[in-house]
Amino acid sequence: MPRSGMNTTLRESLRPVHRTIASLLPLPARRRYLYLAGHGRLPRLREPRLFTEKINWRIVHDRRPELAWTCDKLAMKDYAMGLHQETGVEVPETLWSGDDLGAVLGRTFHRPWVLKPNHRSGLVRFGRASEPVDAQLVESTRTWLRDDQSVLLGEWAYSQARKLYVIEEDISAGEPLDDYKFLVFGGKVVVIQVDRGRFTSGHARTFYTRDWQPAPVADIVSIGEQVPAPENLDAMVHAAEALGGAYDFMRIDLYSTRGKVWLGELTPYPAGGTIPFEPRQFDRYLGEQWTLPSLSTVSGR
Repeated sequence: MPRSGMNTTLRESLRPVHRTIASLLPLPARRRYLYLAGHGRLPRLREPRLFTEKINWRIVHDRRPELAWTCDKLAMKDYAMGLHQETGVEVPETLWSGDDLGAVLGRTFHRPWVLKPNHRSGLVRFGRASEPVDAQLVESTRTWLRDDQSVLLGEWAYSQARKLYVIEEDISAGEPLDDYKFLVFGGKVVVIQVDRGRFTSGHARTFYTRDWQPAPVADIVSIGEQVPAPENLDAMVHAAEALGGAYDFMRIDLYSTRGKVWLGELTPYPAGGTIPFEPRQFDRYLGEQWTLPSLSTVSGR
């Protein structure tokens, strides 16, 4: 049976009562409620100042076409491959995709693989090259295509993603890779978040400045030990800025392995803006880096 992995997402962390109440509210009220559940206070959505408030402003208001595909994993890959010459970023090979995992029941792949839903975050299953897709895996992931991340959380770009299963090569070679998350504002990397052991019980997180100075910041994930900068940090920063350069804000997730920079994903709504930072001044600092578009330039309000 393939190994499972699940990152704690907002959907899983919400208590059932919060899920029920939130699902009954119109989007602006729902986002205020979810923010209150996470931060213990209401957000300012008319004049957002904090980073987490601006994420929620984006969720409520921003329907620009350039955001529409950013929660579709296959579309992210196409985007990154189109910029390969500029960024040098490698993209994990897609081994299979489709809306019926039963179509590959019993099949093995020529290399270790990862199964993900194309339209959701935080769900993965790992398999070895000799390990077939079995009936237990098909059954345990059957609900993956039924749940739409946009329905409860209101994160619009997820509603635009194709509901598919994706099996891609596992670039980790069986060892958990450090997950480098670059917060890119107006084409410039400002902060780097490093997650270690993301799909393990030892998941830990640290924050660094662009030039790899430790930032004394924490959130709900355990604080990790400081680690040396990757040898190809400059190449990773360049790639993140090229991939995120078209946006007022985008988090670009990358990996470094086999001497190369690899695409993780694009993230337009990190944690849905519901997880508080400690100290709170960090939330304000990130908010100061983000210049939102005017309401008159976003569609679908």
